[in-house]
Amino acid sequence: MEYEDIIDTKYPFKSNYKKMDMLSRAAQFASFAALTGYDEAIKEENRFVDKKIELSEDEKNNLDLKLENLRKDILDEPLVEIIYFVPDNKKSGGTYKSYCGNLIKIDDYKHNLVFKDKSKINIKDIFKIK
Repeated sequence: MEYEDIIDTKYPFKSNYKKMDMLSRAAQFASFAALTGYDEAIKEENRFVDKKIELSEDEKNNLDLKLENLRKDILDEPLVEIIYFVPDNKKSGGTYKSYCGNLIKIDDYKHNLVFKDKSKINIKDIFKIK
């Protein structure tokens, strides 16, 4: 075998540094991600978001009628199920969510529905009231 005569000899030069352990030495040559954040960018690009559905005039009038009926019954804290749109912070579009709770206030100033558990839903984001 080649180099058999020198394989176990000590390094001939004096060093002021401590010998590096094998794990640290191997870490120097480990692969690295040349494109930092690339995987996250691909995941974000592939993440699905819905487009906000524009309501027709009839659908808007129907929602207004339901809100007025809820306003009349507000003292009874009616149980309401709402489907509403939540805009996405990173992309255009968003998701539709469903919420069910006892309505305690219709805030005309802030355009919110306020529920007993302190949840708020913006009136302009409502898609459907069940």
